[in-house]
Amino acid sequence: MRRKGVRGLTSLGRPTREGAPHLDVRGWGATRAWVEQALSAGEHIDGVVRLRGGWTSEMRRLDISGPGGRRSMVLRSFVKPFFLRHAEGLLSREADILCLLGDTDVPAATLVGVDATAQHCDHPSLLMSLLPGSVRLGDEGADRRSDLLAGQLLRIHRLPVTVEARPRTYQAWTSPERVSTPGDTERPELWQRAVDVIRQEPPDYRPCFLHRDFHPGNVLFTGNGKGDGGGDDLRISGVVDWVETSWGPADLDVAHCSTALALLHGVPAGMRFADRYVAAGGTLSEDPAAHLYWRLLDALAFAPDAEKVAVPWRELDRTDLIPTVLTSRLEGYVQALLDRY
Repeated sequence: MRRKGVRGLTSLGRPTREGAPHLDVRGWGATRAWVEQALSAGEHIDGVVRLRGGWTSEMRRLDISGPGGRRSMVLRSFVKPFFLRHAEGLLSREADILCLLGDTDVPAATLVGVDATAQHCDHPSLLMSLLPGSVRLGDEGADRRSDLLAGQLLRIHRLPVTVEARPRTYQAWTSPERVSTPGDTERPELWQRAVDVIRQEPPDYRPCFLHRDFHPGNVLFTGNGKGDGGGDDLRISGVVDWVETSWGPADLDVAHCSTALALLHGVPAGMRFADRYVAAGGTLSEDPAAHLYWRLLDALAFAPDAEKVAVPWRELDRTDLIPTVLTSRLEGYVQALLDRY
């Protein structure tokens, strides 16, 4: 087990009750035994709830009872072949980053243990505390949430990190050779223009600490914007999924959240996020060509239709995000970026 009492990760999504009341479903017996070793004397697992909204891993909320009362933890396990191959690096990096976040004001969960190589578990796993709040993906209130997202992302970028504690340098998630354009597009020249932009060498940048996968699906909110006194009580209660944390340009984190907002809420929402980030005090590239490079480098990684992210979003009630809608929004977003920058 890894260090107790330090920061760790939780994941998010709406719960659906599994049939078994304990973590004794087929293939999880060793993991359950590993979890039980982390419990205090007299504690036991009395409920398991599958968490929806994730794509890379299986997430479960574990409800714990004992002499001190009830509490909950979250278990993250990699089971898909691709992520099994990369689990050691992903989970070890996340555990280290979350330890680093323990002394900051970033709302992250508490790490309980990690078995990145499945030495003790059935699958590579990370155990952590449960954060309050929920994912908010609806169109209503999206502008207010986007303002909060911009402020939170800026605080992440401003985290002081020693040279020794810096995460790895960012990795691009696509390349000109790997971009898949929509097969039925009526604007092939648009996609070619976009691909040509990322054929250039990456622009110079001032590096900072990046979440690298910051978007509305990885942020938890509490409140509804209408406090008892009529004030705004909406706030971010958690930022999750730190496996891709990197060292690189702030533009890239802003680009990733912008793409997600364009897909979730429409092109204007994606185009406005960079302005919100700057209004919050952030600094982006002053060279429009450089900023365009980072924005398209992210957007083209979603081509041709962003179905990968849409699956967990639809599980969280965004059933309107069908492939044709996402393809149209992604193409419109690429066009808007080329028009503006």
